[in-house]
Parts: sequence; C-alpha cells; structure tokens
Amino acid sequence: MIEPHAPAPPGSPPPWSAPGGPGGPARLPVRPGTGRFLVLAGVFVCAACGLVYELELVALASYLMGDSVTQASVVLSVMVFAMGIGSLAAKRLRGLAAAGFGAVEATLALVGGCSAMALYAVFAWTGGWGGMWASGPRCLLVAFSLATGLLIGAEVPLLMELIQRIRRQDAGGAVADLFAADYVGALVGGLAFPFLLLPFLGQLTGALLTGAVNAVVGCALVLGLFRRDLTRRARWLLLAANVLVLAVLASAAVLVDDFERAARQAVYGGDVRVALQTGVQEVVLAGGTDGRPLDLFLDGRLRVSGRDELRYHEALVHPAMTGPHTRVLILGGGDGLAAREVLRHPGVERVDVVELDEEVVRLARTDPALSELNSHAFGDPRVRVTMQDAFGWLRGAPPGTYDVVLSDLPDPGITASTKLYSQEFYGLARRVLAPGGRLVVHAGPVASSSRVFWTVDATLRAAGFRTAPYGTGGRHAGFAVGPDRTPADRTLAPRDWGFVLAARTEARPRLDPDGPRPYVVDDASLAAGERAARATRIAGLPPSTLVHPRY
Repeated sequence: MIEPHAPAPPGSPPPWSAPGGPGGPARLPVRPGTGRFLVLAGVFVCAACGLVYELELVALASYLMGDSVTQASVVLSVMVFAMGIGSLAAKRLRGLAAAGFGAVEATLALVGGCSAMALYAVFAWTGGWGGMWASGPRCLLVAFSLATGLLIGAEVPLLMELIQRIRRQDAGGAVADLFAADYVGALVGGLAFPFLLLPFLGQLTGALLTGAVNAVVGCALVLGLFRRDLTRRARWLLLAANVLVLAVLASAAVLVDDFERAARQAVYGGDVRVALQTGVQEVVLAGGTDGRPLDLFLDGRLRVSGRDELRYHEALVHPAMTGPHTRVLILGGGDGLAAREVLRHPGVERVDVVELDEEVVRLARTDPALSELNSHAFGDPRVRVTMQDAFGWLRGAPPGTYDVVLSDLPDPGITASTKLYSQEFYGLARRVLAPGGRLVVHAGPVASSSRVFWTVDATLRAAGFRTAPYGTGGRHAGFAVGPDRTPADRTLAPRDWGFVLAARTEARPRLDPDGPRPYVVDDASLAAGERAARATRIAGLPPSTLVHPRY
C-alpha cells in the first residue's frame, strides 16, 4: 500500500528522533555540502551499474535465446515492475537506511555481476537436455530480471532518506537532485556498455567488473559517510560481506576464460577451432580438420554445415542462373559458398557480394578449411566484396544493373533480419534488376515454418514480382537456425530449406541446360521441391513491411 502523507504543521520540528540516531541528522566526517555531493556521486555510479546489468541481461538473452524484441520486452517489463515493488518494500528500511543501502548494494553487486555467467552456464549445460530443462534459461532470465529490479528499486527510497538526513530540504528539490544524478548515471552506463564494456571486456567480464565497482562504491559510501549510524558489529558484517562479494567476483574473473571455453565446448562440441565476437555477431568455426565436417555458427545458429551445405547452395544458386547471368549480386553470403556456385557458370563477368560482417569474409579468405570449401571464391578477380548493410547498399545501387540477385541471408524470423525480408527491401532489389532478371530468396524452412515461408512469398508479390516457391530437404538437424537458438526438442529442428524464385515475368525453378551440372540438385528434385512447397500454401497472408513486420 502507498501510505498517505499529511503535511507537517507550520513551525513543527523536523521528524528526527535523536541527533545521530535512527532517522536523525547524520553525523558526518565531512561538511554537509561535501557529504551531499558524495551521496549524489554514489547515486550516479549505482545508476550506471544498474543500467549495465539491465543491458547485459537484454544482450545476453537475445544472443543465447534469440528474438531480441521478445527478450528485451521480457527483461525491461519485469525489471520495471520489480523496481516498483522494491521501492515499496524498502520503505520499511528507512529507519536503518545506511545499513539497508549497504546490504542492498552488496547483494546487487553479487546478483548483477554473476548473472551473465549463471545464465550462460544454464544455457550451455542444460539447454540440450530437453523436457523441463529446455525452459531453464528463460526461467533464470526472468528470475535475474526480477531480483535485479527489486534491488535497484530499493535504492531510491534509501538514498532519499540518506540525502534528507544530511540536509533537510523540500521533497521536490530532493527528488530532482536524486533523479538528475540517477538519470545521468544511467546515460553513462548505457553508453559504456556497448562502446567500452562489450567490445573490450565481453559480456561476462564486463558484468563482473560492474559488480565490483558497485560493491566498492556502495560499501565506501556507507562506511565512509554513515559509519556512525552503524554498530561496530554491523560495520564489520558489512565490510566482510563486501570483501566476500569482491572475492567471488575476482575469482570468477580469473576463471572466466576457462569457463567460456568449457561452456562453448558444451554448446558446440569439442572441436571448436575459431571463436570470436565481431562487432556484428559471435562467429564460431568447428571441425574442418582430420576428416571432420566444417560447421560455421553465427550467433549460435548453424549457418553452414559441411554435411549438407552443397544441397543448400546448389538449390539457392542454380535455378536463378537459368537465363542471362553476366552480372550477379549476392546479398549476404560472406562465407563465399554462394559465390563458388555462381562462378561455376560460364559467362559470369562480375559478382558483387554485400556482406555486413568483415570477419566472416576474412575467415572465408584465410581459414584453410572454409576457403577450401568455398574453392577460394574470394580470390577470383571477378568477385568484389563490399562491407555494408544490404538494405543501405541497395538504396544507393544503380538501377537495372544485375541479371541475378541472390538473397543469402539468415532466417526471416530473426529480428535483425526482418527488414531484409520486407516489401521495401524487395522493392529496392527489384529496382537493381535488369530486364529479365531474377531474384531468389532464402525464405526459411517450409515444413516447420509454413506461415513465415508464405509471408515471404506474399511480400515478394506485393513488391511486384511473380514468384515460384520451392524447397529442398536434407538439412543436418540438431541446431537452431531461426529466432530461437536452441529448440526445446532438437529432433524437431528443421530438416529442409525453402526458397522463392521471383521475376517480373513468369518464374520457374529449373536448371540451365547449358550450365554446369550440380552434384546434388537436378530438375526432378526441383520439381518435387516445388510441389511439396505448394502443398503447404497458406493463402491470404499480408506482406511484411518495415513498420509492420509479420514474421
């Protein structure tokens, strides 16, 4: 319940108890003005740490579980709700504001600092168990969001009490000062996370360092300014608790590299060769040596598997190459495998690859296993690579330039990919096509995501294309490719790929009779894939747009 407060009668003394006692004026080792400044500085630092915890949970949840809109909504809504509950609960601690604030900050430092490692551990070691454990990471995400929000919410009334004990002022002025320091601190924390902590320290170490800063500042503020409010025993307990928290965080920081390697092996297997966090995504290469098939993971999703990539890339490329194909544009395809198939066709004079992540292209050029798999496609003088977002690049591309456009992009259900499957995007792709040109789109699995697949088809039609949907089976199952990184049941992971061939005139997926013979795909399998795809048709679906995504 929110308690009503009646204004004090004029001339009545402030509601202290005894000087220096609970609720009374604080006996500070510094002047009141200096003490007030130090409290506001503590508010600034604690607010920065709180926002880092919040952003870290959003980022890690989006990376581990996918669909960033859903994860961000869950974290933010739960945390804001919990902050309100925490503020109400902290009213009972106002009489012991200094001790309460010290306890809250020590607990928040431990919970927030260790949240990333705990969430990653549950994801890595229980994510493949299935059953009730399949929802373990999501349940833990809600638990950490709730706990962090409760503790952050408890800070405000306690800090307000401490500020008022230093120098009594009207409530409006005190709230304005407190929230000004809080919001500026949130700004600094919000900017520090993506520009400093994440790129230089990573999510795990960044969270641990933030927890350490939180513990030091909270302890120093209480023991430095308000130590006379605490009994001797309370001071030692608070100091011991913070030392213990810092010891736990420091130990975790020392072991974080070993922990990350072990967790990565639990997720990807023991043959991980390359693991790096780029400015765009996490890139992992596994296998590719000693006869083991190569696997390329992007943000935990299996993007390329040496077991079945040939079936995917042949089905993507060869039907679109039937007809003029002098100039070819590949959107995505930084692994070089689509370019490999394009270069097999005689008459290709230029291949432009537009890829967002330069590290993927660098690996495609330099990694022995991946460059061998793509037949060193990026070493061909006809191939030119541009590092840019495909949507932005298409907006400035000259019209009527390409005979073939290949959209080799991640699953449309992934939030970051949604704009690349929009009506506006396909309108831009249509503009760069020469007369008689063709566009082919990877549209996700047909059997398990029919609505998404046919929404891609409806969106292409809304952009002025005539379409021919088709699919191919044979996908290596066991890892997620869509919005969710880890399916609850790996046996239900998609086992097919879906494509849509589009053109201004009639489109039909078939092979060029004068072109190279694919190793896996043939006209019969394309016809069967077209029949199977059409059997799943969902009519009447609206197109997906930038402002109204449908995936």
